[in-house]
Amino acid sequence: MRCCLCISATRSPWLSAYTPTSVGASGCASPGCRCHGRKPSYPSDLTDTEWTVLEVEARAVMAELVAPTGRPMVHGLRAMLDAINYVTRYGIEWRALPVDFPSHEAVYAFFLRWSRRGLPERLAGRLRGHLRVMAGRGELPTAGCIDSQTVKAAETVGATACGFDAGKKLKGQKRHIAVDTLGLLLCVIVTAASVQDRDGAYPLLARLREKFSTIALVWADGSYAGRLLAWARYVLHLTVTVVKRSDDLRGFVVLPRRWVAERTFAWLARYRRLVRIYERKPEHHEFMIWWATVYQMTRRLTRNLAGQPPHSRWGDPPPLPELSSPDRRGKVLELLAVQPWRAWRGAELAVILGIENVNSFRVQLSQWSHEGYINKIGPALYGPMPTST
Repeated sequence: MRCCLCISATRSPWLSAYTPTSVGASGCASPGCRCHGRKPSYPSDLTDTEWTVLEVEARAVMAELVAPTGRPMVHGLRAMLDAINYVTRYGIEWRALPVDFPSHEAVYAFFLRWSRRGLPERLAGRLRGHLRVMAGRGELPTAGCIDSQTVKAAETVGATACGFDAGKKLKGQKRHIAVDTLGLLLCVIVTAASVQDRDGAYPLLARLREKFSTIALVWADGSYAGRLLAWARYVLHLTVTVVKRSDDLRGFVVLPRRWVAERTFAWLARYRRLVRIYERKPEHHEFMIWWATVYQMTRRLTRNLAGQPPHSRWGDPPPLPELSSPDRRGKVLELLAVQPWRAWRGAELAVILGIENVNSFRVQLSQWSHEGYINKIGPALYGPMPTST
């Protein structure tokens, strides 16, 4: 006799978007599946507020893209989206989905079928429009930025889809993206890593012009210089402005406009499935990027609607204590004892204590250090005052 989990793992997925006609006690017509009564259990799951924002847009887009034929969809839409987000966020295999999600066959079939229909891309377009309006911009962008990123490919990617990037010394694939001035994704194309940036920009800009007729200006780095600029101007009626790095600059310098696309790459790198390419086909990796973008925009839009500031990645520092010591040296030791992990500097301590003459205060700190009250001065940890024997 087979258990319910075995039956669930071998069932055929129903792929359309119609409302189920008959369901069991668990809310799902598929035996052994409890996706309709599933509760959010993982950090990647959509909260109730986020689901309220995303459900309206998802249902509207699916109604536009639904196929006229096919079986009704029996699995819950929220469980399906949470499962795809779980794979994208944590980089696991499809077969490694937890048991509280629908079967991995059904989730992968949903991912593939609706991604080919353009569900994540259209969802990102709707969410992008809301975010731009809330930021005081027009719903459609008029300027953008393009850039590329080489990513190492896993052994699951075929040799025909990979290439070697001689500049980055990596074998894999290259992501070409176009973003607006807020860093929101507009277009993405995945090619072999051996494709030059300017060669990958031709189909990227063509797709950008096809989808956004309002864009007139695009910023790029020095690797896009050459015939691409004239082609974009006379064929696509796009002005591509190259922001070059000066030879006189040394070290890290934030260049105008180019950092927007770099920040978008950093956002995408938070999803472990995008850190390395595992998909056998380049278009499947493009689907992964669009799904990650949908979840990012959903959370950002939810925070904006609630009037909440963005979450700090490292958390806010703890508040400073009330200094009760009567002398200056005792106050310094109180600060060092409360936050021993912090690399205090003399100028920071002077501001907290209200000392105007910073140079004389630094001399005093150095004197306390020689006397043994403070172990080390500068950007390092401080120890407590030694006890007399």
